[in-house]
Amino acid sequence: MVKLIHTLADHSDDVNCCAFSFSLLATCSLDKTIRLYSLHDFTELPHSPLKFHTYAVHCCCFSPSGHILASCSTDGTTVLWNTENGQMLAVMEQPSGSPVRVCQFSPDSRCLTSGAADGTVVLWNAQSYKLYRCGNVKDGSLVACAFSPNGSFFVTGSSCGDLTVWDDKMRCLHSEKAHDLGITCCDFSSQPVSDGEQGLQFFRLASCGQDCQVKIWIVSFTHILGFELKYKSTLSGHCAPVLACAFSHDGQMLVSGSVDKSVIVYDTNTENILHTLTQHTRYVTTCAFAPNTLLLATGSMDKTVNIWQFDLETLCQARSTEDQLKQFTEDWSEEDVSTWLCAQDLKDLVGIFKVNNIDGKELLNLTKESLADDLKIDSLGLRSKVLRKIEELRTKVKSLSSGIPDEFVCPITRELMKDPVIASDGYSYEKEAIENWISKKKRTSPMTNLVLPSAVLTPNRTLKMAINRWLETHQK
Repeated sequence: MVKLIHTLADHSDDVNCCAFSFSLLATCSLDKTIRLYSLHDFTELPHSPLKFHTYAVHCCCFSPSGHILASCSTDGTTVLWNTENGQMLAVMEQPSGSPVRVCQFSPDSRCLTSGAADGTVVLWNAQSYKLYRCGNVKDGSLVACAFSPNGSFFVTGSSCGDLTVWDDKMRCLHSEKAHDLGITCCDFSSQPVSDGEQGLQFFRLASCGQDCQVKIWIVSFTHILGFELKYKSTLSGHCAPVLACAFSHDGQMLVSGSVDKSVIVYDTNTENILHTLTQHTRYVTTCAFAPNTLLLATGSMDKTVNIWQFDLETLCQARSTEDQLKQFTEDWSEEDVSTWLCAQDLKDLVGIFKVNNIDGKELLNLTKESLADDLKIDSLGLRSKVLRKIEELRTKVKSLSSGIPDEFVCPITRELMKDPVIASDGYSYEKEAIENWISKKKRTSPMTNLVLPSAVLTPNRTLKMAINRWLETHQK
């Protein structure tokens, strides 16, 4: 189901944090170092370990593109590193000189937050390396931070148990007690729960703390309607303080690590426990999913980082076959159907389908009679082509009834990717689809609507190999 495939044991003291880019794994430790590993074979890079900090390194994180790594330390500094050669790009000193406990990049890479033991939080310009805004919480140390997927606000967590929400101008929007004994970590799911009216979006936030609990919150924010944080549920499973939590890239799973030495993986839709991992011999301090969700890293006070690989079929068991099929077809919006038509070289029919409000469910129910009588498609050849494409879609859905993993589907075409590439927004797309998107539209992300920092596309070989392995077992 979940297999331990590698254990890294290079740190000489507690592992405090681990983070993935699309090609690298970074770890940091009380031993004052940051280490970088290739995801190809988990060998350490030639320029690793990275050394500068004079005291423990508490947190590390990659920029969305993966080209820059940030690290922060008890020494009161946040350092930016070039991941390709290990060169230090900048040293940013916390204004108060207080130990820095957490750092996090914004989704567009323009900003970096750093939170310190004295409760100060700084928003840095990640291009100029200069301080942009500064604030502070009323009580406690800042130990957790997470940006919303659209970058319009971020959340910090304190050792006194408060979740505090800040906008991109460092104005405090909201604060409330979330965990009685202190917060240890928080993370946003990258996938919106739903789209509301007038651009209102809802996001799922997870927090964990010394009260042994993992809590789920639903968050919404617009400049017109303001901010709202609603408690949703508490996930059970741990019997000791929970030190780390993280969502998978597709938002379908949540992982947590605890003082009870266990790692628990939850299905975020049902909130059921999928896996409990008990390999570590001391407190689990950090956990992180790789962007393709097939790999999970967990770090511990036992000085090791374990790399876990998920079996693809067990990933699909997180949802029933009916739910998978619904997500793949019946759950398509009218815009999804329009995108599909364009991908099938049927863009001339987009207007007709929109006027008739054809969504995914209606698409699968179309017949030659409804195409002729209801949609008024006069051309016999065109009707035949549409029916043939719909039948191909039905066949594909049926043949993949064991469940196509979300991370294998291109967000633009909604089809299984053949040549996946990573765009600068951190998401993977079918190469031809994202190239067409960039050439024909404004250079914005199809997933976040934010401006793409770069038009560079990087082959996602790891994902391509995973897709090929999956196809070998499902399409014989």
